[in-house]
Amino acid sequence: MDRKEKGQKKYRLLPLLAALIFLTGCHGSRGLEAFEIPESFDTSQDYEITFWAKNDTNKTQTDIYKKAIADFQELYPNITVNLRLYTDYSRIYNDVITNISTGTTPNVCITYPDHIATYLTGINIVVPLEDLFADSRYGLGGSELRYDGPTQEEIIPQFLSECAFSEHYYAIPFMRSTEACYVNRTYVESLGYTLPDTLTWDFIWEVSEAANAKDDDGTYLVNGQKVMIPFIYKSTDNMMIQMLRQKGAGYSTPEGDIQIFNDTTRELLYTVAKHAETEAFSTFKISSYPANFLNAGQCVFAIDSTAGATWMGTHAPLSDISEEALVDFETAVYPVPQFDTDHPQMISQGPSVCIFNKPDNQEVLASWLFAQYLLTNEVQIAYAETEGYVPVTSKAQNCAEYQDYLSRCGQDNAAYYDVKIKASRLLLEHVGDTFVTPVFNGSASLRGAAGQMIENVTKSVNRGETIDDAYMEKLYQDVFSLYRLDSVLTFGGQKDLGPLPSTAKFLLSGLAITWVLIGVYVARETLKKRKKRQNHH
Repeated sequence: MDRKEKGQKKYRLLPLLAALIFLTGCHGSRGLEAFEIPESFDTSQDYEITFWAKNDTNKTQTDIYKKAIADFQELYPNITVNLRLYTDYSRIYNDVITNISTGTTPNVCITYPDHIATYLTGINIVVPLEDLFADSRYGLGGSELRYDGPTQEEIIPQFLSECAFSEHYYAIPFMRSTEACYVNRTYVESLGYTLPDTLTWDFIWEVSEAANAKDDDGTYLVNGQKVMIPFIYKSTDNMMIQMLRQKGAGYSTPEGDIQIFNDTTRELLYTVAKHAETEAFSTFKISSYPANFLNAGQCVFAIDSTAGATWMGTHAPLSDISEEALVDFETAVYPVPQFDTDHPQMISQGPSVCIFNKPDNQEVLASWLFAQYLLTNEVQIAYAETEGYVPVTSKAQNCAEYQDYLSRCGQDNAAYYDVKIKASRLLLEHVGDTFVTPVFNGSASLRGAAGQMIENVTKSVNRGETIDDAYMEKLYQDVFSLYRLDSVLTFGGQKDLGPLPSTAKFLLSGLAITWVLIGVYVARETLKKRKKRQNHH
């Protein structure tokens, strides 16, 4: 074969190479096969599954997880559950993302829907659950379960709906909480105010400014101390999201259209700046835990999760400050402040449980059996009693054991701590007033952006910076870039699909190079033919 023939053969192979690259890319990006429910659970095989969970260094919660695992393994001796504990949901999220790329995700994971939406960028990574819900044998309330689990109808609808997005149920709720305003009633009344039936933002701001009064030597009149931050908010992302919801202003749509950078947001940020300037307002990220200031008599209004109730108040069982620093006062527990008291709006939050797909459908079914066990009354009630969470099933909420727990409010400062039970009751009484934010790939970043704007404005005021329209424009642009919201949407509302997966990039790069080489080959052959004609003539 001469050189010319070798060269022609090489170029003729290019279309074939392109096809091979295409097929290889498609195979690599296909991911796992979709999960299919087995005909039956194979009890003759042993399964080892991993369970990633979160606790707040609360030994009682850890013990509940361990007991749930031990009890489950007694029912299913062929399933071993390995527990891995985290102290932060963001660390779970980061580790899951890392493990997706290596094919080593956990089997069962406590997480948030915003995070799951990102996991879904991998094909068949998270198992859709609606078919499992409805399965008559192993589904919710199924006939083959070895425990008394709830039916789908017994899961609180508002809580279950949080787990539905991208046209599927991708999780089951585990616990639910909302935010509460923990109030030093003693200080409010000493300032000459009476707490209303429903807190309003105007009331919070007015009392906070009144609590700022000092004597000539800089001592605060309300507490006789040199330190007072009247109003501290733990989660500023929730603060912004709830304020926008209460105002009927845009945040985002279920399709992922970002609406937060609007005039109402700007108006709210100006209000935050005004009260940060007088030092009547601060945040957890800037000042530290609201509970620590509240319990030391250095805060009037502390907004935190109802799940944080065991840290709040003079007699809080998990108080983080020394006995000498504690100040005796009466703690009132309220829903978050409102703009419209006739139509209260408060966020619903709390961990959910998702299941990751695996090559073995039997292993996935074993994971589902354990995840579903977390909805039994034994687990739900035990965990809910540790903090101000509420069970996610009517089965648990209405049972005699849980109702007895609620009735013992204030009997002691441990199991029946009054602030904790009041926080639980708050959510139970306001489930119909709760809402959730839309879930999509990028919704976790948008949530971070919401809080970051409040944090930035407060910090800027503390530094003496000018807060004006030019500042706000730059803030919007900076936060938009910081949280890479351009990978979700552009300001104009046009969909931007964001960065491609590495496999897709490789595939497209390979195709591009292939077509360039094909073009070179065609041009070369055309040039040769043209020269041949010229020589012929």
